[in-house]
Amino acid sequence: MAHEARPVKLVDLPMVSRLLERTVPLDSEMACTGTLDLGTAALVSRFLLPHRNSCTLLARRTGAQVIGQFRTDQPQRARVVAIAPGHEPRADNSAWLTLLDAMTVAAGRRGAHFLSAEVDEHEALFETMRVAGFSIYARQEIWLRRPDEVPRLMMDAVELSEEQAHDAHGIQLLYGNIVPRLVQPVATPPAHSIGLVYRKQERVEGHVAVSQGRNGVYLTPCLHPDVFSEAPAILSAAIDHARPTRARLPVYVAVRRYQDWLEDALVDLGFVPWTRQAVMLRHLTAGVRQPAFAPLARGLKALPGSIKPPAAPALTDRPWDPFDKEA
Repeated sequence: MAHEARPVKLVDLPMVSRLLERTVPLDSEMACTGTLDLGTAALVSRFLLPHRNSCTLLARRTGAQVIGQFRTDQPQRARVVAIAPGHEPRADNSAWLTLLDAMTVAAGRRGAHFLSAEVDEHEALFETMRVAGFSIYARQEIWLRRPDEVPRLMMDAVELSEEQAHDAHGIQLLYGNIVPRLVQPVATPPAHSIGLVYRKQERVEGHVAVSQGRNGVYLTPCLHPDVFSEAPAILSAAIDHARPTRARLPVYVAVRRYQDWLEDALVDLGFVPWTRQAVMLRHLTAGVRQPAFAPLARGLKALPGSIKPPAAPALTDRPWDPFDKEA
C-alpha cells in the first residue's frame, strides 16, 4: 500500500476508536486538565461543526495506521494535540512520518507559521519527530501535587488579580525579560487559560496562566527572579483562585528550563517531579503556487532596440604571441 494521508471520515470512526486506546498526548495542558477529547462523539461533532479549529488526519502504510490531531486556537500557531498509537523504539516509523508531514501541510494552509508539540523524552515518538524536522526549542518539567498531599505552610498571603486589558504591556515586558527570544514563540500561555497577575511596586512581576478541567488544574507560571521569596505564596494563591476549597483535583505546574529556580518553591508546596518533556517546533514555509516567471525570449524582446549584446572577439588562425604589438 502506498503512502496515504487524509482527513478522517465518518467511515473511519470504528478504526479510530480502536487506535485511540493507545493515544500519546502531545499537549500537556489539555492532557492534564482532561480537556483532550478524541473520543467518537468529539470526532463526530467535528463533521457537524466544521468551523472548529481542530483537524484530525489519518495516515496509512503497509501494516500500520495512525491518526493525529492538531489545533489552531492561537494566531499563527498550530499545536499537535495527540497522535495514536505510539510506536515501539526502532520500529518502522514511515506512517508516523507521513502523518507529521501531512499535518504540517494542513497547518500551513490554515495560516499557521509553525507547528509545536510537547513530547516526553522517553517516547519513541521523540526521535521520530526529530527525523520529521521538529527542533527542540525548550525543555520543561511537569510537577504534580496530588489532592491528599497538601502541606500546611505558614506564609504571608499575596494578592493576585485577573488579567485585564491594561495589563497587556506589563505582561509583555515580563515575558520579554524572562523568556529567551528563541523560545518566545512557544511560550505564550494556553489560549483558554485564565491569567493571574502579581504586581509589586506598580510593576507586573509575575503572571500565572491557570487552566482547569475535570481531571486537574494546570499552571504555567512566569515569575521574575526578584520575587523569589514570594514564589510559594504566588503559586499557592493561584491554586486557591482556580480551585474551590471543596474540589479534590491534582495540580500540575509546567516549569521551563529558564524558570528552574521555582523548583524549591514547588518542593515546599508538596509537588514532586512527574515527567520531563521537550517542547518541539517545526517552522512552516509558504510555497509559491503560481510562479510568475516569464520566458527568456520574451524578456529579450522587451529590451530597447539600441541595446545590443557585446560582440565576441574575432577568431584567427594565427597563434597568439604575447610580444606581438598588433595582437
